Amino acid sequence: ANLDLDNERMGLPSCQHDYARYRDEQDCGHDRRETPPHLCKRGRRWRYATGLITGCILLLSAQFLSAETFRVATYNTELSRKGPGLLLRDIASGDDPQVIAVLDIIKHAQPDVIALQGFDYDLTNLALRLFADQAGYPHIFAARPNTGMATGLDLNGDGRLGGPNDAQGYGRFSGHRGKAVMSKFPINAAKVQNFSALLWRVVPYPSLPVLNGKPFLPAEVLGTQRLPNTGHWIVPIDGPNGPFHLMTFHATPPVFDGPEDRNGNRNHDEIRLWQQYLDGHVGEPIATPFVITGDANLDPNTGEGRRRAIINLLADKRVQDAKPRGDSPTQDTDTVDWSEPRPGNMRVDYVLPSVEWTITDSGVLWPQPNDPLADVAKTASRHHLVWVDITR
Repeated sequence: ANLDLDNERMGLPSCQHDYARYRDEQDCGHDRRETPPHLCKRGRRWRYATGLITGCILLLSAQFLSAETFRVATYNTELSRKGPGLLLRDIASGDDPQVIAVLDIIKHAQPDVIALQGFDYDLTNLALRLFADQAGYPHIFAARPNTGMATGLDLNGDGRLGGPNDAQGYGRFSGHRGKAVMSKFPINAAKVQNFSALLWRVVPYPSLPVLNGKPFLPAEVLGTQRLPNTGHWIVPIDGPNGPFHLMTFHATPPVFDGPEDRNGNRNHDEIRLWQQYLDGHVGEPIATPFVITGDANLDPNTGEGRRRAIINLLADKRVQDAKPRGDSPTQDTDTVDWSEPRPGNMRVDYVLPSVEWTITDSGVLWPQPNDPLADVAKTASRHHLVWVDITR
């Protein structure tokens, strides 16, 4: 849940004229004499002109505010540990190299809103709150992820129970490799749409795994298995140009399975869920602009997985793909530095504004090797922070 729901509101101060005859100063008493008629006309003209000037200023101010540009980012921090509470320990210590490096990357990019993946979740959000305070974000949101959520079933069909692959999403413990949102703008946690509990079998036209012409998942698994590996959230945020929605997720990798392609099919349906939502098949519709953010674990051009899912999302006319790039031309649009030769560098992390936004700039924070920030980025995560500047 959101731990910081300040209802901050920006207002304009009342503008009252400070007439000399009403000043509370020495030798400036309240003059009760009637104002001369010629001054009354002049006063009316002055007040009329002042009103026009004030109106123009307010109009220009409104136009300026409506055109304010801000930055939205996504970042798989890989801030996951081998047990619950260990990430909180490392953040609180103040000397963990990876935590320091991730903070440095975020502070260098200076996003106004950032979706985090690979960030261990704890029930009271202590780790996230402490991390957000150090990063300079007053508003946060995180909910329990599906990663590490025990099911009591053999979900992966290996004949054993209680393993990381038998959880709703791969995880060594509940909350392992969770996700979060940090924002400099207020978050309306009460209106978050959380699709984490959505069963895989109930989405429109699910791509359920099949082996030898038969369903791979038994009925009891189908009645339990959720679609989101980590979670799909639609988070309302009160931005500087009005409310908008951050649609964020972290899909399962389309690998680490067998010929049934269980993970490949699940990854496909997790990505496709956003288009099914926009088509009105899932959840409650929104009337404000949105930004889709997260780690799709799928590259449109290379690697394993059903690439048609991400190709279709990037081509959807309701979203824009700025195709952010790193500092070096050789990096192209890659966002993750996996081991060579396979899987190698890929584009798997995305920030996709809806068509209502004007995109002013974008990038992948992937410094060139001679940049001092390059070592920091390498210490932080194999993934690189992706950002897009937008306005309306």
